[in-house]
Amino acid sequence: MDGNQTPHATSDDPKVPLLPIHRSQSLNSCFQSIFTLKNFFILLGPLLCGIISLSVNIDGGKDASRNMLAVLAWVFSWWLTEAVPMPVTSMSPLFLFPLFGISDADDVAHAYMDDVIALVIGSFILALAVEHYNIHRRLALNITILFCGDPLSPPLLLLGICATTAFVSMWMHNVAAAVMMMPVATGILQRLPTGPTQSNLVSKFCKAVVLGVIYSAAIGGMSTLTGTGVNLILVGMWKSYFPEADPISFSTWFFFGFPLAVVIFIALWCILCCLYIRKGSGEALSAYLDKAHLKRELELLGPMAFAEKMVLAVFSILIVLWMTRNITDDIPGWGALFNGRAGDGTASVMMATLLFIIPNKKQPGEKLMDWNKCKKLPWNIVLLLGAGFAIADGVRTSGLADVLSEALDFLEKVPYLAIAPAVCLISGTITEFTSNNATTTLVIPLLIQIAQTMHVHPLLLIVPGAIGAQFAFLLPTGTPSNIVGFTTGHIEINDMIITGVPLKIAGTVALSVLMPTLGALVFGTDKPLLKFSRISL
Repeated sequence: MDGNQTPHATSDDPKVPLLPIHRSQSLNSCFQSIFTLKNFFILLGPLLCGIISLSVNIDGGKDASRNMLAVLAWVFSWWLTEAVPMPVTSMSPLFLFPLFGISDADDVAHAYMDDVIALVIGSFILALAVEHYNIHRRLALNITILFCGDPLSPPLLLLGICATTAFVSMWMHNVAAAVMMMPVATGILQRLPTGPTQSNLVSKFCKAVVLGVIYSAAIGGMSTLTGTGVNLILVGMWKSYFPEADPISFSTWFFFGFPLAVVIFIALWCILCCLYIRKGSGEALSAYLDKAHLKRELELLGPMAFAEKMVLAVFSILIVLWMTRNITDDIPGWGALFNGRAGDGTASVMMATLLFIIPNKKQPGEKLMDWNKCKKLPWNIVLLLGAGFAIADGVRTSGLADVLSEALDFLEKVPYLAIAPAVCLISGTITEFTSNNATTTLVIPLLIQIAQTMHVHPLLLIVPGAIGAQFAFLLPTGTPSNIVGFTTGHIEINDMIITGVPLKIAGTVALSVLMPTLGALVFGTDKPLLKFSRISL
């Protein structure tokens, strides 16, 4: 060994650092790995919780209310900053509520599995089956061919693509619908010229199609309970806060959500046509798009196999069961046969179970679905829903609801027509920077207290608040569906803002008008608040 070589040297390479330098780099990297913005956000949750627990005094010595407020600060700070993965944050009430004396462990865990959660799991299994057998693509091509027109009509073709996306999004999650439909839409756009040869008319049509898909996915999801987690959070919290009130069933929501979605969808189509469809677009596109190539794509899929027909049949039966469980007060649905014990989740899980029993006739012994195909189940949505329901229970049982109600007395004389659009716009602004589901979980408990203070039916505020949380139309980060469209390269942030602003305004106006009118018929919001006084918070 060379006398100048240290015992730690393992190579003659002069680039190998000496030990002191290596130690210095390790120390710096250690500090850099510890003092990061993400670690600060992780500490922010417990820090806010501790500050509120030690410094906030609530009249009457309501320790449970103060602790609930502290836990909310912890959970919402982690949700908003995403310091910890959202599904993990969603499980935090399972240990925070018992530790802070808010609820028993069993009571908290119960919130993570109820009929609404069962509805989600069953419907997602069916959606995975639809995706696995490519049924959505066949449906998209058929409807697009129907709307293509002869000669080619760009507004009509845009309507077909958007309507297909909205329809698909009615029965599965918005993000899944956008992910499924975007390849169909871009597959049509791939036939158009790109680069320097692309005319302005063609470029604008491409923007319209991509924007139409991402916004239609959001709008379609508003019309049914299973279309988005936001609607499920609203229904679950309504059931938690007002257990003696009539629950919001699938059919009840559909009778309000579908007309609202149609109005907003028409506004979207008109906005896209005005901004992006120019005179001469039909001639520019007709050389590249016609029914022939769409029909060829459909032919490549071949005839519908037995498995596809059975999945479609099971899904259709489920929709019928959802729509007929409760029909009217005078005409009871099939739920009356079971004395009201069966819920929408009952039908959802029952029909999903059939997929694991019915053979697919492709391989001997193989069923339509197996558990390996269910690995893509969005457990993050399930856990977030459970956290929302747990928080709703905690706010109510801890007494924090009463404290919030007293603090909002100044809103008692504010007219509803002034506050409803404000609620929708505030919720729609928050959702641009955080997830739709987290925004809904954050605003609904507060809106229920505001409604109690104003002496109006709670649904008159929480429905605009929840649906407003789905108006994430301005930024790519507003929702994963927006990112799906943004990554295609056809649109920029300016395009989203130019289209999203009028669309958000149109949605707010439609919601503010329909809620006190159609909502009164569907939800019974015109009934006296006295009905709710005995189950008030």
